[in-house]
Amino acid sequence: MDKLEKTLESRTVRPTAMRLLVLKFLLQKKVAVSLTNIEEYFDNSERTTLYRTLKTFEENGIVHQIDDGTGTIKYAVCEENCNCELEQDLHLHFYCNNCDETVCLTEYKIPHINLPEGYLAENVNLVIKGLCEKCSGH
Repeated sequence: MDKLEKTLESRTVRPTAMRLLVLKFLLQKKVAVSLTNIEEYFDNSERTTLYRTLKTFEENGIVHQIDDGTGTIKYAVCEENCNCELEQDLHLHFYCNNCDETVCLTEYKIPHINLPEGYLAENVNLVIKGLCEKCSGH
C-alpha cells in the first residue's frame, strides 16, 4: 500500500483520488497554503471538492488551520504524532511580511497558559510577523 494511502487510512480517511492528490501537494509544500493556492494548482477541480477535502483532513488531524492575520485561512500538514490538542501540539507560526509565506515552527511550542476561572480555550494561534530567513538575507 502506498504511503499516502496509509497516512489517510491511519486517520480513518478513505483514500480517494482527490484526497491523495491534495495530500501529496500539501506534503510537497514547505509553507502553509490557502484554498486559493490549492485551486490554482488543481485548476480543473471543483472548489467545493477541494474545500471538503481540506475540512475532512482538518477534522481528522491531517492538517491544521492557520490564521496568519492576512484574512485568508491557510493550511499545513500536521506533524506525524500530532493530535491538534490545545494542551499538547501547539506551535508557533511565522508570517513573512515580504514574501507573504506562512510557515510552521513546530520545534517552538506554545506553553500552556492558565486562564481565569470560567474561561475555556477553544483555539490558540500565535503568529510572529517579520522577515523569513530567505528575505532577511541570513
